[in-house]
Amino acid sequence: MKTLIVLNAGAGRAASLRCDEMKRRVEQASAQLGLDVEVRAIAAAALRSESAANALAQAGKTMGILPLGTLNHFARDVGIPLGLEDALEVVAAGRTRSVDVGDVNGRVFLNNCSVGLYAEAVRQRERLRTLHGWDKWTAMARGAWEALRRFRRWHLTLRLPAESRHLSTPQLVIANNRYEMSPLALGRRAELDCGCLWVYLTRHRARFAFVRLVLRGLLGRLEGERDFEALSTPGLTVEERRPGRRIFLALDGELERLHAPLRFTSRPRALTVLAP
Repeated sequence: MKTLIVLNAGAGRAASLRCDEMKRRVEQASAQLGLDVEVRAIAAAALRSESAANALAQAGKTMGILPLGTLNHFARDVGIPLGLEDALEVVAAGRTRSVDVGDVNGRVFLNNCSVGLYAEAVRQRERLRTLHGWDKWTAMARGAWEALRRFRRWHLTLRLPAESRHLSTPQLVIANNRYEMSPLALGRRAELDCGCLWVYLTRHRARFAFVRLVLRGLLGRLEGERDFEALSTPGLTVEERRPGRRIFLALDGELERLHAPLRFTSRPRALTVLAP
């Protein structure tokens, strides 16, 4: 059976050359493992993780993961080896597991969805990349600075199954399953099939306290109960003060703009992935 492998083609000549080289590497490594593959390069705008995951979940197809990105959060949590040849061996073995996906107004996310300063930093990142042609990480660093410089709080209402919460917060994160907060496992998820979302509310609402929180996070020194309030729920609705207003979200690190209210649900074991 032929396996389709889709690569993010990126933009620009340098990105195209890197993609061509990666295409050759994938084809050669697949041939050595006896995998019959077709490798296609697709423009980045069309290859969004949420779009691919949603299409595969709806069609009942299986998703394989090659950790060719920068951070590879989902691949790490699923247990995919970070070497290309090792990851292809997982594909060749054909073992599968079912994992949850998060859903917000019909958009799927594998890791998390953010409202607030991180989404604003991503918005600034995309603006700077378009305006100056900067690489992603240079633009992200400047975007984060701009978001912190303009520091604002979002006034939101959370409708949970058992209660409603009115918030004035710089950052709200809704995660697909629970993130670890201990220094040795910070940002990792031990389980991906609990059928729940986790809501993380920062306890730091002033600019400098939030900056210190970010710095401690970069150093791996977050303190869960001190820094965040965490809530587990199968679903929730996030309302903005003006109904119907479009809100910028960071959905697995990519920018989206959706109309409020935002309706979040967990879709238990909706996606089948190839995994060790």
